Amino acid sequence: MRWMAGVTMLAMVTGGVGCQDDGFFVGGDPAPPVNLQASYFGQAVHITWELSSGWNGESFRVYGKRLSDPEYFLIAEVTNCSGGQCSYTDVNIVSGVSYEYYVSAVDPSSGLETASQNSVVVDVPGAAAPAVPTGVLAIALDKAVYLAWDANARSGNGFSFYRVYLEEGQDLFLLGETDSEGFLDLLIPNGTTATYRVTAVDENGHESAFSAGASGTPRPDFHGEWIYVYQDQPGVSGFRFQEFDDVDPLLDGDDVDRHFRLEADAAGWWLVPGPGTEIHAQGFVTTSLKCGVAADPGCASLDIAPTTGYTSQDVGVFDQTTYPMRVVGDDGQVHYAAIRVQLLGADQDGNGIMIFDWAYQLQAGNPNLEPVSRPIQLR
Repeated sequence: MRWMAGVTMLAMVTGGVGCQDDGFFVGGDPAPPVNLQASYFGQAVHITWELSSGWNGESFRVYGKRLSDPEYFLIAEVTNCSGGQCSYTDVNIVSGVSYEYYVSAVDPSSGLETASQNSVVVDVPGAAAPAVPTGVLAIALDKAVYLAWDANARSGNGFSFYRVYLEEGQDLFLLGETDSEGFLDLLIPNGTTATYRVTAVDENGHESAFSAGASGTPRPDFHGEWIYVYQDQPGVSGFRFQEFDDVDPLLDGDDVDRHFRLEADAAGWWLVPGPGTEIHAQGFVTTSLKCGVAADPGCASLDIAPTTGYTSQDVGVFDQTTYPMRVVGDDGQVHYAAIRVQLLGADQDGNGIMIFDWAYQLQAGNPNLEPVSRPIQLR
């Protein structure tokens, strides 16, 4: 909701507005501006008017005063209008004060002015900003980052929407606006770390301070991958995390380039690390590989891989569980990755098979993939 202007009729007589003793041209050229309006938003008064049918290229002068002042003051001259519409924004205002404005057309040759038929009054409200959004969380996805935050700012009077900013060095760039506690950045490529900050805006355009920063690094993730048990189908029992979806991640279980292979015996199912691979010795029970857009309120995922607790020994594998890994990438450096096991079963021929989702961090040494302790509440 914006503060709309009240209307007061102006006397169309020489000196009738108290700004000058003479010089107003009554009943002739220049044609006066029409449909004068004003409103308050974002710590500024926005004044608009339209060109009359008799407009002949004249410029305009904007006059204003505090409602309690006896006389108007010239505050601006406007020479550019577009599509029959003209505007001026007055930022030299004080909270809790009412202002009155009118606009006149100015004949460039004679200097005579014709005032608008009315003045407009705008009440400037107090400038108390909403609370700063808290709990901002950046969830890295494949070629995207999903942001979620608490609804603390929503409880304030007059809350309207949020603004999401991208931080680059010392600069902040507006990415977009939303009226919910969530935002999806689809413009960030995989392997790039981005830091975001959020503000809250009330119905009068007052903006809160910036939230704490939250960073995310998108990385490839894939769903519904499958792999066979080494004892049943050794040629498709090995797996290597890939950067691109056009490269087959399935390898022979004996291939030295594998990051792991799947085995099974009477004691259970096992993830067997390949050369240079370490698997976290304890998996994390999760409901999804990633809790992103449209996730259930009880969604639990692994957002950041632990930096300790890894082993090069075989690790028992169970379904509905996420296993973080440290693997050597194509660049020869250590990368973090994770798989989430959906199903352990068999194909129609009785061969053991594992269906899983996986994620791979392109930035070496970046663990951005601990379980989420609080559910993400979406509106």
